[in-house]
Amino acid sequence: MIGAMYQPQRAARSEFVPVRNLRYHVNTWGDRSAERPPLVLLHGWMDVGASWQFVVDAMREARFIVAPDWRGYGQTDGGGVDNYWMADYLADLEWLLDHYAGDGGVVDLVGHSMGGNIAMQYGGVRPQRVRRLVNLEGFGMPKVEPDRAPARYGQWIDELKKLHRGDSTLSTYADADGVARRLMKTNPRLAPDKAGWLARHWAAALPQADGTERWQILGDAAHKIVNAHIFRVDEALALYRRISAPVLAVEANHDSFGGWWKGRYTLDEYHERLKQVADVRVEVVEDAGHMLHHDQPERVASLIETFMAT
Repeated sequence: MIGAMYQPQRAARSEFVPVRNLRYHVNTWGDRSAERPPLVLLHGWMDVGASWQFVVDAMREARFIVAPDWRGYGQTDGGGVDNYWMADYLADLEWLLDHYAGDGGVVDLVGHSMGGNIAMQYGGVRPQRVRRLVNLEGFGMPKVEPDRAPARYGQWIDELKKLHRGDSTLSTYADADGVARRLMKTNPRLAPDKAGWLARHWAAALPQADGTERWQILGDAAHKIVNAHIFRVDEALALYRRISAPVLAVEANHDSFGGWWKGRYTLDEYHERLKQVADVRVEVVEDAGHMLHHDQPERVASLIETFMAT
């Protein structure tokens, strides 16, 4: 057994919102206010909105907070698709902001990893809707030369075939403690009580074909399909230049780049890209890895609140 589980200090409300053709699951905390815009928290790849609970608990001030499960994650259905596109996340976010902030309403936006990339892109697409933007390790992707496009399309098709054959699946676990151990293996800084709590939001016991139950990650295996389009740095920089909100770019002191990109993309390149943002500052969180909102929630909460109040 993992042991005693983390006990949230501020209980989240679970609700569902119609977004395009989907029923989006959203966690909310606090009450709506006419004085302050909603604080919208966007989770990363293979994560869920509940992942923000530790940061919410560490915040000094109570405010209205919104944390959705992206399509195909958590309790939000994927709509039966066999791959996912970045543009859909941008449109989904627009629908969610219309619901929680009113048509054209302004928000404070925070994103982690994939969620940070979405926040930065949305800040360029709809600059008038973002008052402040915090990007937690949303570094973007390495530059890919155009002559790689034919091979990328072929890879995309091959991976789709593999998915439809049933060869691409997510791991299952005998119980929630098995999920918690998996989380701690991926992130050795994650405390057992937090891992036990996260496991029950990150996964669920689902019936198997043989009549038994296994704990399965609440993420669509189709998320593992490579994007058909190559990453365009010129497009990303054009979006960065359109961001009018002040931006706080937060990094963990444990550099994730080395393990991910093997020199194909570096932190220095990311910092060079950030120069395209009109108003940006960088902060580093010590003793933290990529999941810095789990590793140092108090520090992350303090950075967010201080920046939003500036």
